[in-house]
Amino acid sequence: MKTRCLFFIAFICISFSLSAQYNSAVGLRLGYPNSITYKKFLNDNNAIELFGGIRGYTTYSSFNASGLYEIHKEIDGVDNLRWYYGGGAGVFFWTYNRLFIGDNSSNISVGLHGVLGLDSAFEEIPLNLRTDWVPTFFLNGFTSGFGGGYAGLSARYILGQTK
Repeated sequence: MKTRCLFFIAFICISFSLSAQYNSAVGLRLGYPNSITYKKFLNDNNAIELFGGIRGYTTYSSFNASGLYEIHKEIDGVDNLRWYYGGGAGVFFWTYNRLFIGDNSSNISVGLHGVLGLDSAFEEIPLNLRTDWVPTFFLNGFTSGFGGGYAGLSARYILGQTK
């Protein structure tokens, strides 16, 4: 818990430096699951984001591929930070390895995502930082129902020029 609080505080502090709008960026998202992420702005306020990630434990592992549509809004009085919300969907591929009960199986789940977060980019270096919350409702499979709120912290390299 302390680590998450420190990441969030660091993100907010860094975000108050000079920022800029960007066209697209690629990088890593640390959270559930750890992912590779790509974001592309369609216009000044609307973006699409694609991410794919893996997660592994002793008894199961998963791979997911997801997409989000995001709407970005300015924060009044804060020039260097934007908030965003949106939604999307994802596919999750689960593999179980429960040797102690003789169950080795796989499953595919489909989930609907919401997203709420903060986003910042920098003029002096091609870096985009963001923090987010992605609640997911699984329609079927291993974890049918509400999957909770998955928080993450992303760092991405800005491709091309900033606006």
